[in-house]
Amino acid sequence: MGMRLGEQLSLVIFGESHAVGVGVLIEGLPPGLPIDIKSIEDDLARRKPGRKGLSQRTESDMPKVQSGIHEGRTTGWPLVMFAENSDVRSSDYDFLPDHPRPGHADLVEQFRTGGNADPRGGGSHSGRLTWGLVAAGSVVLPILDSSGISVYSHMAALGDDEAGDLANFISTEISENMSRLNCLDPVAADRFVEQINVLRKEKDSIGSRVDVIVRGLPIGVGNPWFEGIEPALSKGLFGIPAVRAVEFGYGVQASRMRGTEHNSMWKSGEDNIPIQSEGGDGAIGGITTGSDIRIRVHFKPPSSIPSIQNTLHLPSGELRPLSVGGRHDPVLAPRAAPVVEGVVRFLIADLLLTRTRPF
Repeated sequence: MGMRLGEQLSLVIFGESHAVGVGVLIEGLPPGLPIDIKSIEDDLARRKPGRKGLSQRTESDMPKVQSGIHEGRTTGWPLVMFAENSDVRSSDYDFLPDHPRPGHADLVEQFRTGGNADPRGGGSHSGRLTWGLVAAGSVVLPILDSSGISVYSHMAALGDDEAGDLANFISTEISENMSRLNCLDPVAADRFVEQINVLRKEKDSIGSRVDVIVRGLPIGVGNPWFEGIEPALSKGLFGIPAVRAVEFGYGVQASRMRGTEHNSMWKSGEDNIPIQSEGGDGAIGGITTGSDIRIRVHFKPPSSIPSIQNTLHLPSGELRPLSVGGRHDPVLAPRAAPVVEGVVRFLIADLLLTRTRPF
Protein backbone atom coordinates (compact mmCIF):
# COMPACT_ATOMS: atom_id res chain seq x y z
CA MET A 1 0.00 0.00 0.00
CA GLY A 2 3.03 2.31 -0.07
CA MET A 3 2.94 3.15 3.65
CA ARG A 4 6.12 1.21 4.58
CA LEU A 5 9.52 2.88 4.81
CA GLY A 6 13.00 1.48 5.56
CA GLU A 7 14.84 -1.81 5.08
CA GLN A 8 16.37 -3.59 8.09
CA LEU A 9 14.67 -0.98 10.25
CA SER A 10 11.21 -0.28 8.85
CA LEU A 11 8.01 1.48 9.74
CA VAL A 12 4.39 1.30 8.62
CA ILE A 13 2.12 4.29 9.21
CA PHE A 14 -1.63 3.72 9.49
CA GLY A 15 -4.93 5.42 10.32
CA GLU A 16 -7.19 8.11 8.87
CA SER A 17 -7.67 11.78 9.60
CA HIS A 18 -11.24 11.40 10.93
CA ALA A 19 -11.29 7.74 12.02
CA VAL A 20 -10.33 6.39 15.45
CA GLY A 21 -6.75 7.61 15.25
CA VAL A 22 -3.31 7.34 13.67
CA GLY A 23 -0.27 5.27 14.50
CA VAL A 24 3.00 3.63 13.51
CA LEU A 25 4.39 0.09 13.61
CA ILE A 26 8.20 -0.18 13.77
CA GLU A 27 10.06 -3.42 12.99
CA GLY A 28 13.76 -4.21 13.29
CA LEU A 29 14.54 -2.36 16.50
CA PRO A 30 17.23 -4.13 18.53
CA PRO A 31 16.18 -5.32 22.00
CA GLY A 32 17.25 -3.23 24.97
CA LEU A 33 17.05 0.18 23.27
CA PRO A 34 16.12 2.79 25.93
CA ILE A 35 12.85 4.59 25.16
CA ASP A 36 12.10 7.97 26.72
CA ILE A 37 8.35 8.56 26.38
CA LYS A 38 8.70 12.18 27.56
CA SER A 39 11.20 12.86 24.76
CA ILE A 40 8.78 11.35 22.23
CA GLU A 41 5.98 13.54 23.59
CA ASP A 42 8.20 16.63 23.25
CA ASP A 43 8.99 15.82 19.61
CA LEU A 44 5.31 15.23 18.84
CA ALA A 45 4.40 18.55 20.49
CA ARG A 46 6.47 20.35 17.86
CA ARG A 47 4.21 18.90 15.14
CA LYS A 48 0.77 18.96 16.71
CA PRO A 49 -1.93 21.41 15.58
CA GLY A 50 -3.56 24.12 17.65
CA ARG A 51 -0.83 26.77 17.70
CA LYS A 52 -1.67 30.40 16.90
CA GLY A 53 -1.87 31.23 13.19
CA LEU A 54 -1.85 27.58 12.09
CA SER A 55 -4.43 24.79 12.10
CA GLN A 56 -6.77 25.13 15.07
CA ARG A 57 -7.63 21.45 15.26
CA THR A 58 -7.05 20.49 18.90
CA GLU A 59 -5.44 17.08 19.43
CA SER A 60 -3.36 15.97 22.40
CA ASP A 61 -1.31 13.65 20.15
CA MET A 62 -0.22 11.72 23.25
CA PRO A 63 1.45 8.42 22.25
CA LYS A 64 -0.04 5.18 23.57
CA VAL A 65 2.37 2.23 23.41
CA GLN A 66 0.54 -0.91 22.30
CA SER A 67 3.50 -3.30 22.19
CA GLY A 68 7.27 -3.61 21.86
CA ILE A 69 8.38 -1.81 25.05
CA HIS A 70 8.81 -3.30 28.53
CA GLU A 71 10.15 -1.39 31.52
CA GLY A 72 11.43 1.44 29.35
CA ARG A 73 13.32 -0.66 26.79
CA THR A 74 12.52 -2.25 23.45
CA THR A 75 11.80 -5.97 23.44
CA GLY A 76 13.02 -6.59 19.89
CA TRP A 77 9.46 -7.32 18.73
CA PRO A 78 7.37 -4.90 16.63
CA LEU A 79 6.76 -1.63 18.44
CA VAL A 80 3.32 -0.09 17.94
CA MET A 81 2.29 3.42 19.03
CA PHE A 82 -1.09 5.04 18.56
CA ALA A 83 -2.75 8.43 19.05
CA GLU A 84 -6.50 8.88 19.20
CA ASN A 85 -8.36 11.47 17.14
CA SER A 86 -10.46 13.54 19.54
CA ASP A 87 -11.32 16.73 17.62
CA VAL A 88 -12.84 15.77 14.27
CA ARG A 89 -15.43 17.83 12.39
CA SER A 90 -16.42 15.57 9.52
CA SER A 91 -19.26 17.90 8.49
CA ASP A 92 -16.57 20.22 7.09
CA TYR A 93 -16.18 17.65 4.30
CA ASP A 94 -19.83 17.05 3.37
CA PHE A 95 -19.09 18.29 -0.17
CA LEU A 96 -16.93 15.19 -0.78
CA PRO A 97 -16.70 13.07 -2.86
CA ASP A 98 -19.00 14.96 -5.27
CA HIS A 99 -16.94 18.17 -5.33
CA PRO A 100 -13.24 17.18 -5.02
CA ARG A 101 -10.82 19.81 -3.78
CA PRO A 102 -8.27 21.23 -6.24
CA GLY A 103 -4.72 20.25 -5.35
CA HIS A 104 -5.80 17.27 -3.22
CA ALA A 105 -5.89 13.49 -3.74
CA ASP A 106 -9.69 13.33 -3.23
CA LEU A 107 -10.51 12.61 -6.88
CA VAL A 108 -7.65 10.26 -7.75
CA GLU A 109 -8.14 8.21 -4.56
CA GLN A 110 -11.84 7.75 -5.35
CA PHE A 111 -10.89 6.41 -8.79
CA ARG A 112 -8.12 4.20 -7.35
CA THR A 113 -10.45 2.57 -4.81
CA GLY A 114 -13.55 2.43 -6.97
CA GLY A 115 -15.30 4.92 -4.70
CA ASN A 116 -14.44 3.15 -1.42
CA ALA A 117 -12.06 5.72 0.07
CA ASP A 118 -12.67 7.63 3.29
CA PRO A 119 -12.70 11.24 2.04
CA ARG A 120 -12.98 12.99 5.42
CA GLY A 121 -10.00 15.24 5.96
CA GLY A 122 -8.09 13.41 3.26
CA GLY A 123 -8.48 9.99 4.90
CA SER A 124 -5.19 8.09 4.76
CA HIS A 125 -3.65 10.80 2.56
CA SER A 126 -3.94 13.29 5.40
CA GLY A 127 -0.92 15.04 6.85
CA ARG A 128 -2.29 13.83 10.20
CA LEU A 129 -0.53 10.52 9.52
CA THR A 130 2.82 12.29 9.78
CA TRP A 131 2.33 11.80 13.53
CA GLY A 132 3.80 8.34 13.04
CA LEU A 133 6.87 9.65 11.22
CA VAL A 134 7.73 12.01 14.08
CA ALA A 135 7.14 9.27 16.67
CA ALA A 136 9.35 6.80 14.79
CA GLY A 137 12.13 9.37 14.40
CA SER A 138 12.02 9.98 18.14
CA VAL A 139 12.12 6.26 19.00
CA VAL A 140 15.39 5.73 17.09
CA LEU A 141 17.14 8.74 18.62
CA PRO A 142 19.25 6.54 20.99
CA ILE A 143 20.73 4.79 17.92
CA LEU A 144 21.92 8.14 16.57
CA ASP A 145 23.08 9.40 19.97
CA SER A 146 25.24 6.32 20.53
CA SER A 147 27.04 7.09 17.25
CA GLY A 148 27.44 10.81 17.93
CA ILE A 149 25.04 11.81 15.15
CA SER A 150 22.67 14.78 15.39
CA VAL A 151 19.86 15.94 13.08
CA TYR A 152 18.67 19.55 13.12
CA SER A 153 15.79 21.11 11.19
CA HIS A 154 13.87 24.37 11.00
CA MET A 155 11.50 26.44 8.89
CA ALA A 156 13.91 28.11 6.47
CA ALA A 157 11.70 29.99 4.01
CA LEU A 158 8.22 31.42 3.58
CA GLY A 159 7.68 32.07 -0.11
CA ASP A 160 10.65 34.19 -1.23
CA ASP A 161 11.55 35.26 2.30
CA GLU A 162 14.46 33.18 3.64
CA ALA A 163 15.80 32.70 7.14
CA GLY A 164 19.52 32.67 7.83
CA ASP A 165 21.75 29.61 7.58
CA LEU A 166 20.53 26.90 9.97
CA ALA A 167 24.12 26.17 11.05
CA ASN A 168 24.32 29.62 12.64
CA PHE A 169 21.30 29.11 14.89
CA ILE A 170 21.56 25.55 16.24
CA SER A 171 22.31 26.72 19.79
CA THR A 172 20.04 29.79 19.76
CA GLU A 173 17.71 30.39 22.71
CA ILE A 174 14.11 29.75 21.60
CA SER A 175 11.54 32.59 21.64
CA GLU A 176 7.75 32.20 21.43
CA ASN A 177 7.59 32.87 17.67
CA MET A 178 10.56 30.58 17.03
CA SER A 179 8.85 27.78 18.96
CA ARG A 180 5.50 28.33 17.24
CA LEU A 181 7.03 28.14 13.75
CA ASN A 182 9.96 25.77 14.46
CA CYS A 183 12.23 28.46 13.03
CA LEU A 184 15.62 28.91 14.72
CA ASP A 185 16.29 32.35 13.21
CA PRO A 186 14.67 34.78 15.69
CA VAL A 187 14.48 37.73 13.29
CA ALA A 188 13.02 35.65 10.44
CA ALA A 189 10.52 34.01 12.82
CA ASP A 190 9.07 37.42 13.69
CA ARG A 191 8.79 38.31 10.00
CA PHE A 192 7.16 35.00 9.17
CA VAL A 193 4.52 35.45 11.89
CA GLU A 194 3.51 38.83 10.44
CA GLN A 195 3.26 37.41 6.92
CA ILE A 196 1.16 34.44 8.09
CA ASN A 197 -1.26 36.85 9.74
CA VAL A 198 -1.66 38.63 6.39
CA LEU A 199 -2.21 35.31 4.61
CA ARG A 200 -4.99 34.45 7.03
CA LYS A 201 -6.76 37.72 6.31
CA GLU A 202 -6.34 37.22 2.55
CA LYS A 203 -7.73 33.66 2.80
CA ASP A 204 -4.73 32.28 0.96
CA SER A 205 -1.71 30.02 1.51
CA ILE A 206 1.96 30.02 0.47
CA GLY A 207 4.82 27.63 -0.21
CA SER A 208 7.66 27.10 2.24
CA ARG A 209 10.91 25.26 2.90
CA VAL A 210 12.46 23.17 5.66
CA ASP A 211 16.25 22.94 5.99
CA VAL A 212 18.06 20.02 7.63
CA ILE A 213 21.61 19.41 8.80
CA VAL A 214 22.90 15.92 9.66
CA ARG A 215 26.08 16.22 11.70
CA GLY A 216 28.48 13.55 12.97
CA LEU A 217 28.21 10.84 10.29
CA PRO A 218 31.71 9.37 9.79
CA ILE A 219 33.32 8.98 6.40
CA GLY A 220 32.51 5.81 4.45
CA VAL A 221 28.90 5.04 5.44
CA GLY A 222 26.47 4.13 2.67
CA ASN A 223 26.29 2.38 -0.68
CA PRO A 224 26.71 3.49 -4.29
CA TRP A 225 24.11 3.99 -7.00
CA PHE A 226 20.47 3.31 -6.10
CA GLU A 227 21.16 2.42 -2.47
CA GLY A 228 23.11 5.60 -1.79
CA ILE A 229 22.31 7.84 1.13
CA GLU A 230 20.72 10.56 -1.02
CA PRO A 231 18.33 8.15 -2.84
CA ALA A 232 17.37 6.57 0.49
CA LEU A 233 16.63 9.91 2.14
CA SER A 234 14.87 11.23 -0.96
CA LYS A 235 12.41 8.34 -1.02
CA GLY A 236 11.30 9.05 2.52
CA LEU A 237 11.23 12.82 2.14
CA PHE A 238 9.24 12.77 -1.09
CA GLY A 239 6.69 10.56 0.66
CA ILE A 240 5.77 13.42 3.02
CA PRO A 241 2.55 15.04 1.75
CA ALA A 242 3.03 18.24 -0.29
CA VAL A 243 6.81 17.88 -0.83
CA ARG A 244 7.71 19.08 -4.31
CA ALA A 245 11.52 19.22 -4.31
CA VAL A 246 14.48 17.95 -2.29
CA GLU A 247 17.99 19.37 -2.60
CA PHE A 248 21.32 18.13 -1.22
CA GLY A 249 24.38 20.31 -0.71
CA TYR A 250 24.35 23.18 -3.20
CA GLY A 251 21.25 21.63 -4.77
CA VAL A 252 19.93 23.33 -7.92
CA GLN A 253 22.59 26.01 -7.55
CA ALA A 254 25.17 23.38 -8.57
CA SER A 255 23.82 23.42 -12.14
CA ARG A 256 24.88 27.08 -12.40
CA MET A 257 28.36 26.66 -10.88
CA ARG A 258 31.78 25.90 -12.30
CA GLY A 259 33.82 22.99 -11.03
CA THR A 260 36.35 25.37 -9.48
CA GLU A 261 33.50 26.81 -7.39
CA HIS A 262 31.75 23.57 -6.51
CA ASN A 263 34.65 21.22 -5.75
CA SER A 264 35.68 20.82 -2.13
CA MET A 265 39.33 19.91 -1.64
CA TRP A 266 40.44 16.95 0.49
CA LYS A 267 42.91 17.65 3.27
CA SER A 268 44.30 15.79 6.27
CA GLY A 269 42.27 16.01 9.46
CA GLU A 270 42.61 14.74 13.00
CA ASP A 271 44.32 11.32 13.25
CA ASN A 272 45.10 11.63 9.50
CA ILE A 273 41.43 11.05 8.60
CA PRO A 274 40.67 12.90 5.35
CA ILE A 275 38.27 15.84 5.62
CA GLN A 276 36.85 18.28 3.08
CA SER A 277 37.42 21.99 2.84
CA GLU A 278 34.51 24.31 3.62
CA GLY A 279 31.32 23.65 1.65
CA GLY A 280 31.96 19.96 1.13
CA ASP A 281 29.14 17.62 0.21
CA GLY A 282 27.99 15.28 2.96
CA ALA A 283 27.92 12.37 0.53
CA ILE A 284 29.70 11.53 -2.73
CA GLY A 285 28.72 8.48 -4.76
CA GLY A 286 26.07 7.65 -2.16
CA ILE A 287 28.73 7.34 0.59
CA THR A 288 29.24 9.78 3.46
CA THR A 289 32.30 12.07 3.43
CA GLY A 290 32.36 13.09 7.09
CA SER A 291 31.04 16.57 6.29
CA ASP A 292 27.59 17.76 7.27
CA ILE A 293 24.73 16.53 5.09
CA ARG A 294 22.67 19.59 4.18
CA ILE A 295 19.14 19.11 2.83
CA ARG A 296 16.45 21.52 1.64
CA VAL A 297 12.87 20.25 1.44
CA HIS A 298 10.37 22.39 -0.48
CA PHE A 299 6.62 22.31 0.25
CA LYS A 300 3.83 23.52 -2.01
CA PRO A 301 1.21 25.98 -0.70
CA PRO A 302 -1.50 24.14 1.25
CA SER A 303 -4.33 23.36 -1.16
CA SER A 304 -7.21 23.79 1.32
CA ILE A 305 -7.96 27.52 1.34
CA PRO A 306 -11.14 29.46 2.13
CA SER A 307 -10.91 31.52 -1.07
CA ILE A 308 -13.53 30.55 -3.67
CA GLN A 309 -12.17 28.37 -6.50
CA ASN A 310 -14.11 27.04 -9.48
CA THR A 311 -13.58 23.29 -9.75
CA LEU A 312 -15.36 20.27 -11.18
CA HIS A 313 -18.62 19.09 -9.60
CA LEU A 314 -18.75 15.42 -10.58
CA PRO A 315 -22.53 14.70 -10.59
CA SER A 316 -23.32 17.70 -12.83
CA GLY A 317 -20.11 17.80 -14.85
CA GLU A 318 -20.02 21.55 -14.26
CA LEU A 319 -17.45 23.89 -12.80
CA ARG A 320 -18.88 25.14 -9.52
CA PRO A 321 -17.46 27.42 -6.83
CA LEU A 322 -15.89 25.73 -3.82
CA SER A 323 -14.65 27.34 -0.62
CA VAL A 324 -12.89 24.82 1.62
CA GLY A 325 -13.78 25.27 5.28
CA GLY A 326 -12.26 23.39 8.15
CA ARG A 327 -9.07 24.08 10.07
CA HIS A 328 -6.03 24.11 7.83
CA ASP A 329 -2.50 25.48 7.88
CA PRO A 330 -1.75 28.48 5.61
CA VAL A 331 1.86 27.30 5.40
CA LEU A 332 3.32 23.83 5.96
CA ALA A 333 6.95 24.28 7.01
CA PRO A 334 6.30 25.07 10.71
CA ARG A 335 4.63 21.73 11.41
CA ALA A 336 6.56 19.91 8.67
CA ALA A 337 10.00 20.64 10.20
CA PRO A 338 9.74 17.93 12.89
CA VAL A 339 8.27 15.54 10.30
CA VAL A 340 11.26 16.03 7.99
CA GLU A 341 13.59 15.65 10.96
CA GLY A 342 11.83 12.44 12.01
CA VAL A 343 12.13 10.89 8.54
CA VAL A 344 15.83 11.76 8.31
CA ARG A 345 16.50 10.40 11.80
CA PHE A 346 14.74 7.14 11.04
CA LEU A 347 16.48 6.55 7.71
CA ILE A 348 19.91 7.43 9.11
CA ALA A 349 19.28 4.89 11.91
CA ASP A 350 18.31 2.32 9.28
CA LEU A 351 21.52 3.08 7.40
CA LEU A 352 23.59 2.61 10.55
CA LEU A 353 21.98 -0.77 11.27
CA THR A 354 22.59 -1.99 7.70
CA ARG A 355 26.06 -0.47 7.18
CA THR A 356 27.84 -3.85 7.51
CA ARG A 357 25.56 -5.50 4.95
CA PRO A 358 27.61 -6.65 1.90
CA PHE A 359 26.71 -5.58 -1.62
